[in-house]
Amino acid sequence: MYQLSINDMSPETFLKEYWQKKPLLIKGGFEDFQDPLSAEELAGLAMEDSIESRLITNHDENWLAHHGPFDNFDKLTETNSTLLVQAVDHWHPPAAELLEPFRFIPNWRIDDLMISYSTPKGGVGPHLDQYDVFIIQGEGKRHWRVGMPDASLKQFTKDKALLQVEQFEAIIDEILEPGDILYIPPGCPHEGYAVENALNYSVGFRAPDQKDLISSFADHVIDEEAGKHRFSDADLNMRASIGEISSDDKLKIQAMLTGLIENDSLYSQWLGTYLSQPKHDMDLAPLDDALVAEFLEDEVEPHDVVIRSGGVRAIYQITDTDVLLSVNGENYSLPSETLEQVKLLTDNTSFSFEQVKPALISLEFKETLTTLINDGLFYIEAWS
Repeated sequence: MYQLSINDMSPETFLKEYWQKKPLLIKGGFEDFQDPLSAEELAGLAMEDSIESRLITNHDENWLAHHGPFDNFDKLTETNSTLLVQAVDHWHPPAAELLEPFRFIPNWRIDDLMISYSTPKGGVGPHLDQYDVFIIQGEGKRHWRVGMPDASLKQFTKDKALLQVEQFEAIIDEILEPGDILYIPPGCPHEGYAVENALNYSVGFRAPDQKDLISSFADHVIDEEAGKHRFSDADLNMRASIGEISSDDKLKIQAMLTGLIENDSLYSQWLGTYLSQPKHDMDLAPLDDALVAEFLEDEVEPHDVVIRSGGVRAIYQITDTDVLLSVNGENYSLPSETLEQVKLLTDNTSFSFEQVKPALISLEFKETLTTLINDGLFYIEAWS
């Protein structure tokens, strides 16, 4: 397991002084860092149809982006090239462990682990991200420059898949070595180029914008056949101008819209599905011989370990009547008295079956846990 050290400061201090405020270079954030995979293994993942990958080249300032899956790596040249593979935590359990030290950030905010391999002078150019990211230096060295947000910086495309930004003033200008970590808040311009063959691990965070939220919520309203309340104006009076939408009309329509969001059940169900929905495919293995909830305790030994599969998103909400568990876009309403066991499902990547047994007196919880195991979202490892 990786142990994170943030320049001798506590996670609380980091959140207060740096999170979404200013970038931070964390020297030796992971002491004696060992790469969880090799460049060859990363290339193997980039050959898979279900895994998103890109290969960026920048020969003589001619930037090109090539999209996987790849049959060969002819374009991964000895210099000026970068292979990037998205959501590696969904497919490679040892790499997924790199996310764990950053789980002082709420689960729903953590997105995925992207891994890149660059040859000398390889990179993706100066650019902006609209989300937080921790970049961990693995094998090799990489030269990074990071600046503060600057609304005057112009963005442009060198390739239709590469949005870059003009040169900027850097407040961090350092060569990172294995185990060093760079924290970059949203909107901070940055660029990194390999000094030698290098592996980098990017822990990215979700930051949905308003249009995404509204679009998704509207889809949920339609799916649930909600929002059928119609506009009415039984108090309508004669007006001097029939062409005007009055302030009262606007307020009534606004109230109709906000009323949907203020419907706690509708809003909570949507929020759970939206925030727990993974953006990438994952390596799930549903059981061939499905477990039956009634016999779950006969099939699983108390000391067996229940493990959440890589990339599975599990979160919960406490409502007035129950606990709403959301796993990979599906909601499960569970009794309030099972909260501590629900926390095991969401806060821990693994736990013993014995820890969850107190909640099995609830039929809803037992059926939910059985479904999650049968679908491969969680799996059992025999205790040895």
